[in-house]
Amino acid sequence: MNQDPTDTSSISFTALYTGHVWYANGMSAPAFHSTAGSVLYHALMPFEFIGKQLAGGDIKTFLLQRHLIIDHLVEKAIKEDGVEQILEIACGMSPRGTRLCEKFPHIKYIEADLPGMAAKKHRLLTNENTLSTQHQVVPLNIFADGSSDALEVVMEKGFDSSKPVLVITEGLVNYFSLSTIDQFWQRLQLALKQYPTGIYLTDNYPLFHDHPLHRTMKILGGMLGTLSRSQVSFHFHSDLSAQRHFEALGFDSATIHNPVNYYSELEIPRTRGNPFVRVIEARTGGSR
Repeated sequence: MNQDPTDTSSISFTALYTGHVWYANGMSAPAFHSTAGSVLYHALMPFEFIGKQLAGGDIKTFLLQRHLIIDHLVEKAIKEDGVEQILEIACGMSPRGTRLCEKFPHIKYIEADLPGMAAKKHRLLTNENTLSTQHQVVPLNIFADGSSDALEVVMEKGFDSSKPVLVITEGLVNYFSLSTIDQFWQRLQLALKQYPTGIYLTDNYPLFHDHPLHRTMKILGGMLGTLSRSQVSFHFHSDLSAQRHFEALGFDSATIHNPVNYYSELEIPRTRGNPFVRVIEARTGGSR
């Protein structure tokens, strides 16, 4: 396991797998397809079959649930909160920036990741001729402080502080212990308070004490942590504890979105029983 809890360099490989999930489900451009992502995707199929039998849903199901709910909440923020500035951190091979810029050409969308992944994404989008002053890719390290790739520097340089802003992290926070990722969340809420309305969307995988697969999920989390050389953690044991945690960090409000509540509203895959994934919406400033 990585000895530095704030070192994010070892988890970028997961972007290849998730990127292929988007591609395989018709949500991504052919340019985002990679041989390595395809290999990972097919290699995990036996484990996904087992997971679906045990937990009622496989990895792809949870990935699609979180991705589509985040998409829905972003579009809602654009239409209802007047959001025109979006930062997607740890963007990897996410096709969200391309899709949203096509649908809402007036927004400014900054995709950000560690230098290697950011450079790769920049090349791919340049080849697709989709980058512009409104759609950018930049390096960002969530634990950097004061350097050009620090959260605060990227936001100050890229956005207008007189307008609402929305920040996304998807597939990132569970690779760190709660005490480690709290360092980022505390800085983020301070950064968001520089704008009239700040919205943060993230996925999270809680581990409920009463879930029949509590022990199994802890074992699987440990295996993923070993593979990614990171501190994979399940941060919360209830939706209420997650809400209270974000409010204690300084966010003005926090809403926990359960995929179950969107089954009749969105075309998302369903799981048997209580889904393992949640989408957290934390806000500063203006409210609906």
